[in-house]
Amino acid sequence: MRVGSAVRCGAAAVATAFLVLTVQQLPAAEKKAPAASEQSHSPEEVFQAMKKVFQAEKARGVHIRYLFHLTEPQGGDWWIKIDDGKMAMGKGAIEKPDCTISCTGADWVALDNETLGGTRAYLTGRLKIAGDRNLARKLNELFP
Repeated sequence: MRVGSAVRCGAAAVATAFLVLTVQQLPAAEKKAPAASEQSHSPEEVFQAMKKVFQAEKARGVHIRYLFHLTEPQGGDWWIKIDDGKMAMGKGAIEKPDCTISCTGADWVALDNETLGGTRAYLTGRLKIAGDRNLARKLNELFP
């Protein structure tokens, strides 16, 4: 989902990977990739967009620690901590993550740009989830 000129949140693509059996996908002809001017070009841009779309009211009573392990190209670690409606984000690792999402940095950007589908990435092993997989689904609610 795009909010104004904000980039679509890559987290939504990750959550899509876990809804394979419960959500019917649109045929490819009905899906539209973001316009080139709205596409992310780096993982940092994806995470900056996530800050803009965070839904604090949906995070009340929620306590989650996410780790995003992105390998080359465009690799690096990022973390998000949700604590009762507040969100903190940073570059690097976080201790004892509840959910770890791993892929290449380039795939993370492609997921955000909708040039790589979350379901396909997950089923082919390009997107991996460790820890509580239900928390990966929650990303779509917290970062629509």
